[in-house]
Amino acid sequence: MNKTFLKLFVATHVALFRATRGRIGSSMRGGKVLLLTTTGHKSGKQRTVPVMQFDDGGRRFVIASFAGSPEHPAWFKNLQKKPEVGVELRGERYQARAEALSSAERAPIWQKLVATAPDFAAYEKKAGGREIPVVELKPR
Repeated sequence: MNKTFLKLFVATHVALFRATRGRIGSSMRGGKVLLLTTTGHKSGKQRTVPVMQFDDGGRRFVIASFAGSPEHPAWFKNLQKKPEVGVELRGERYQARAEALSSAERAPIWQKLVATAPDFAAYEKKAGGREIPVVELKPR
């Protein structure tokens, strides 16, 4: 997928999600999607992207799979430098602190995730050895 198409897809998804308050764009391929707003680590600009979410035991996670790319997605790089993020779900908006799980913390969450969304197991194989980060969104 080329960068121009990807930017257009993301912008359209965000616009539809916001215009319909999540009635359109809050799910994809059977999973839940949220809008995540990070602050650019170089530009300082706000960036919003749709990402898959996974809830477990009252905790909310997003997965930095980047469809199995060998690189982390830009939004993950942004939150590593500036972990304060905005979260938009269908009918809900809040500020959160994004924290990447350690490998040990990640393991049980990852197992539950791939049991419900097998595409992520394929993404992990495709990522060429990159451990796909699991990020907890802790409401502020």
